[in-house]
Amino acid sequence: MTALDGIGAVVTGAGNGIGRALATRLASEGARVVVNDLDADAAREVADAIGATPVPGDAASSDGVAHLVSEATRHLGRIDLFMANAGIDGAGGPDSLQTSDEAWAAVVEVNVMAHVRAARLLVPRWLETGGGRFVVTASAAGLLTMIDSAPYSVTKHASVGFAEWLSVTYGDRGITVQAICPQGVQTRMLEEAGPLVGLLSRDTALTPDQVADAFIASLADDRFLVLPHPEVADYYRARATDTDRWLAGMRKLQGRLDESRSA
Repeated sequence: MTALDGIGAVVTGAGNGIGRALATRLASEGARVVVNDLDADAAREVADAIGATPVPGDAASSDGVAHLVSEATRHLGRIDLFMANAGIDGAGGPDSLQTSDEAWAAVVEVNVMAHVRAARLLVPRWLETGGGRFVVTASAAGLLTMIDSAPYSVTKHASVGFAEWLSVTYGDRGITVQAICPQGVQTRMLEEAGPLVGLLSRDTALTPDQVADAFIASLADDRFLVLPHPEVADYYRARATDTDRWLAGMRKLQGRLDESRSA
């Protein structure tokens, strides 16, 4: 028996990468899992592989979140754990500042509003029925910053900020909130990062399974920040205690990236 044995869990963006690893690990720990992904075939393939229930669809829109929560509740009876893992990177590159309003809106919808909409539905139910756990897959970019992609950096900061607000507001009322903040992870997003791959892998790119391991380990003390790369804590501390020095260092990294592009 484990702390997850028999609970009802939902993982969004679980068709591949970190989401797939989280869903797989939850199932192996005895949880009853609903696998969500916009890619219906991927959701069904993962669900079949781990003995879970697929509920494919959009986990960001109001209607999509309502459908997911409704169907998951119907299958599970109760949602005890909601892992808001789905995310997109948005526009990057030297022209990131010129990202269109439409592209910004798309990233905000998935990386921020999806969490808000899920919490709107889940938190009132949890307050009435004894609590629950809401976990956001954010990024070290939400604690530090993300060179090259304004939409990703800004929305991951917002994702962490919303999770912090949830914890402050409901943490003493039976609701546990956590934010998973890895650096480079061996996923399709990293593979498609182009010249950023080296920077994101500076402290070793972890496997999705290692990120899932870090989440499971965090259940021992319900820590808010789940840091699969422990060194992120030191970076976060340095950023807070000497922000100007931190920004100067980040500008140097930006300069190296600019040089690599012009070479």
